[in-house]
This record gives sequence, structure tokens and C-alpha cells, in this order.
Amino acid sequence: MLLATPASADEPSPRPVAEKSATAFTPPPVLERPTAGAPRAGAAATTGVGASPQLSDFDGDGYSDLIYRAWNGNLYTNTPTSDGPFLGDTSEPVKDVIPIGNQDGDASGPEVLTLSAHGVLSLYTDATPTYASYAWQGGGWQIYNKVLAPGDVNDDGRADLVAREHNGDLYLYYATGNRYAPFSARVKIGVGWNVYDQLLGIGDNNGDGWADLVARDASGGLWFYAGKGDKSSPFAARRSIGVGWNGYNQIFPVGDDNHDGNGEMIARDLKGTFWYYTGKGDGTFSARRQIGTAGGWAGVPQFGGAGNIPVTGAKEGLYARDKAGTLFWYGSTTTGQIGKRDQASDTGNWAGAVFTHLSTLNPDGSSDLAQIYQNGLYVDNAYIGSGWSAYNALVGPGDLSGDGRGDLLARDKAGVLYLYKGNGWGTGFATRIKVGTGWGAYNALVGAGDYTGDGRADIVARTPGGDLYLYAGTGSATTPFKGRAKIGAGWNTYTKLVAPGDLNADGKGDLLGVASNGDLYSYLNTTPGKFTARSRIGYGYGIYNTMS
Repeated sequence: MLLATPASADEPSPRPVAEKSATAFTPPPVLERPTAGAPRAGAAATTGVGASPQLSDFDGDGYSDLIYRAWNGNLYTNTPTSDGPFLGDTSEPVKDVIPIGNQDGDASGPEVLTLSAHGVLSLYTDATPTYASYAWQGGGWQIYNKVLAPGDVNDDGRADLVAREHNGDLYLYYATGNRYAPFSARVKIGVGWNVYDQLLGIGDNNGDGWADLVARDASGGLWFYAGKGDKSSPFAARRSIGVGWNGYNQIFPVGDDNHDGNGEMIARDLKGTFWYYTGKGDGTFSARRQIGTAGGWAGVPQFGGAGNIPVTGAKEGLYARDKAGTLFWYGSTTTGQIGKRDQASDTGNWAGAVFTHLSTLNPDGSSDLAQIYQNGLYVDNAYIGSGWSAYNALVGPGDLSGDGRGDLLARDKAGVLYLYKGNGWGTGFATRIKVGTGWGAYNALVGAGDYTGDGRADIVARTPGGDLYLYAGTGSATTPFKGRAKIGAGWNTYTKLVAPGDLNADGKGDLLGVASNGDLYSYLNTTPGKFTARSRIGYGYGIYNTMS
């Protein structure tokens, strides 16, 4: 089988083009946050980054500012005087952004870390609302599913870095103050942190001057980890500080708005409304209050410092082809819905085509479209190689091998499943690896991102009888999946099963099903490894013969 070849005169003619519309994005208006409040007694004696966590004060007014990522990977800031783009173009679209405050003690602005899908962590220095200078870059950070800055852990005046591996092991990187070698070697500080689907730094929220952590478990319980200044064991045992927090898709710190020495938080609900929580100085928070316009922050896929596992490139919507052969695109919205449809091809141009929508195979952060035609494989109209007619199913769930690059699954007509490791550029694959036999027992194989809450790509498979099975990813190319786990029955009620990616921006992939009458139902993965009861979100989808 020829996996990838250079173009030649013998290749088939180029395939029809599909152009999905960019997800509409207009920066929300400047957000006004509460700042009133009497300083806590003795707060003036508590100093340092850990005590007053202004990690993203881009305009120098003494208050942290918002920074967030749009669908196209570009960053934006939101300050009292600016809501414009930040940095401009980067070498790779940003997956996550981690504000980390002033690291070298100069009088310039704070530093900012960005993380790419390929696991590249970059440091930008002296940030303003619109610009920062590139200083350092390090690879291999795809081994973590969450990277965050809690504040100053060791009382040297610099915010440090915490990173969690997929298995729940937690590591601490102390800041060095050297922008060209910003972190010391990692120190393991805990295990079992994979029980949390949101993990964030809050600075000091109990008045002792040490940076603290906040974590949310899958049931919506909120937990507080107090910093204690011990370099070998920097955080105390957890303490419960609330329940019912699973109504939010992202929770993130916003610094010390009222200058009482305690960090504040914002939580966004599924409709896109911001809820504001003031730190009380004992690790807990005051009752929430709405800030900003109701629904005004829908459409932002990732906030700086947010506790969720970030997602990019795992699909940001779905393609649908009608019976005339016209291709349409539905983009994601972060609200659990899909956006309005846009025509993505010339009328009738995709009639009879065998295509599959894949998580991204290259660094652009945008999902790809694969097609098998005359025995050849095309990805976004680029010819990859021949021999692909041997397969009757293709799935692009994301990175299965743990290298940060998107991969491809292919099932042959005998039911044998193979893994093709992507080269990171969408131009070719490594030699195929046999995953296993017996996969012909399924009439649907789909996947787009993480379903189990560990940050690894997974897939789901449906039998003709309607049983649904989850195959959790391992991050190993040779054994990419754990044993299957049954997660539902009755899924044969749907004529189409679709993995559109993360519909509600909480870091976990969701599913869609089209019933025989054309009604569209969503299943949100709010609890890792499980899906909510179905919700009818549309009708009339029976006009499509293929959705992916």
C-alpha cells in the first residue's frame, strides 16, 4: 500500500473543494468588573505575587485583565481601554494561554505563556494589551493535559507553574526569573489529580501569602488547596468549599479586584453569561453575581487561566451533504448548540463522494476533510497516496499516539483496524500499525477529542443492535485503546451518529444523533465518560444523506 507520494502526472484530477466558513467572532465589549470593597485588615503586610495575583495586568492599572482565544487560534485581551487582538499571528494557533505575571522584576508589563496543540510552550514578555515580545520556547508539553499558574508558591515574588499529566500526576516548575530559561526542573508534588475536570490557580485566597489552587470534580464539587510554603509539598489537604459548580463550562481567576489580598473568579455558564465570585479570605467565595450582558460571552472557546482541559482542532463543527450532493457546514457555538448552516461547496459538487470529517492533521488548528476517490486519499484536496479503497471507514479523533499530532484510523473490509500516525503537517502518515480485529461488528465509528476527561483522544463505536461502546485512548501508538466500556443502549434509533467535537467548550467531546424523522439530538459530555440525557436541538436533518 502506498501511503504518501509526491504529486505526479498520473494522479487523479483534483477533487471538489469544500470551504467551511470561519466561525463568526466579534470581541465582546469591555467588561466592567466590581472593584469596590474595604481592604482586609493586615492585607498591606501580605505582599508578593502569591498574595495579590495580578498575573495579567496588561495596561498597568493595578488590575488583572482578561485574555482569551478565539476559534481561529488568535488571542484577544479585554481591558478598560482595549478589546483588540493580542500578539497577532503566532507560529502555531494557540491551544491554551497562561498568564504568569512579571517574571524578571523589571518595570515592564507581565509575561504570558501560550501552549500549542503540538505541545510547544512559548513565553512572551513585557505584555501590553496588544503586544508582547517572544523570548523562549520549549517542546514536549503535550505530555500534560493541563498547565496553569497558581501564583507564587515559594515566596520569591514570581508566579510558578503547575502541570498535570494524563494519569493525574501533578508537577511543579519553579520560576527562575530568567526569561530565556524561565523554569527549573519539574518536581512531582502529587498524584490522583485526574479526579478534577477543572483545575486553576487563584493566588492567595486565605490571607497567608501563599498561592492556592481551586479544583472542581466531575459531580460539581469545588475544592480548595491552600498553599503552605513547603517546597516538597506545597499544598495542604483539600477542603470542600461548594457544590453545584457543574453548571459552568469554564472557571478562571481574575486577580484581586478589590485589593483586599484575596483572588476573585469568573465562571461562565452554558448560555455564555459571566458570574462573579469574590474571595472572602478563608478559601471560600461570596455569593455569585452576574456581570456583563446575559449571554455576552458565548462563542469564546478558551479563556486565559481557565481550569478546563483546552481543546483545539478536534473539530469545530460538522459537515452535512444533502441528496443533491451539496455540502454544508455547521459551526460550534460553545452553548451546546450548533450554528447556522453555510453552503461549503458548489451545488451538487459532492454527489457520490466518500468523505470523512477529521480532527486536524496539521498545525492550523482547523479540522480537515478526507476523501477516498479512485483508490486515492485526499485531505483538504491534497493528494496523500493510493491504496485506500481497501478501507470502508476512516476516523480522525485527534492525537492517539501522544506526540501532539493528529492521527488517522482506518478499518478494512475484513474488520481489521489500523492506526496511521500523522506527520503533523497533513501531508503523509507513518507505516500503519494494526490495532485489532473484529471491528466490523460496528456500524458506526466516530470520535473527535476527549470523552473521558483525561485529555487524550477517544472513540465511540455502535453496534447494529444499538449498543454504544467507549474506547478510551492510552496515548500509545502500539496499543492506542483500553478495553471497551459499554456506555449506552438504544442508539440504533439514530440514522446518523456524529462526533462534532466540543459543543459547550468545557474540554470534553460531545455527540449528535439524527432520528429517523430528522430531529437532531445532542448528548453533552459534562461528566467524563458519560453523556447527559439527550436534548432536541433541531429538526429537518433528514434532508442529509451524510453528516460527519
